[in-house]
Amino acid sequence: MKERLAILAAGGGLILLLILGVIGGVFLGRFLPGSERPRIADSATVITQIRSVAELVTVRYVFEKVVRMDDIKWYGQNRLLMIAHGVAKAGVDLQHLKPEDIEIHGGKLVLSVPKPQLLDVYLDENKTEVVERSTGMLREFDQQMEQDARRQAVEEIRKAARASGLLQDAADRTRIQLEALTRTAGFTEVEIRFR
Repeated sequence: MKERLAILAAGGGLILLLILGVIGGVFLGRFLPGSERPRIADSATVITQIRSVAELVTVRYVFEKVVRMDDIKWYGQNRLLMIAHGVAKAGVDLQHLKPEDIEIHGGKLVLSVPKPQLLDVYLDENKTEVVERSTGMLREFDQQMEQDARRQAVEEIRKAARASGLLQDAADRTRIQLEALTRTAGFTEVEIRFR
């Protein structure tokens, strides 16, 4: 019986030492400087990694526009008043990066990307509504008028987005996101340029 307890105690102690060794190795490996440094990727790897993002949408603005359409004829008028809720998204298209857009100097990466642009402008159909519609007695209901109002709203939202500083915000956020993405490849310094 004593022999069995001695064997179990020795086996348990050995298992405990093994567990402590593994845990100690993991913790010491995290806190002590090791010989393993982050591997810096080559330009082909960086291009592949960035191209996989495709269109990088970095900013999304929401706008509200009131659109009024009047079609006045001598025999009556059609009128429409719409409150349009629109969304404008901006960012950069990364699909066309070329090897010459990337410069690697040791641990420094210089990346040239296209200037930010409006990638999408659309109406939020759940929030856009026609608040007034009137049709003259001698006039027929004009479905095209509502479609014209929607097109006009999208164009006004596009203009408002450009005037609001959306593209500058997109440039700032693109720089932040690409720096974070490329630092994971092991670069200690990252410079983003817009072409």
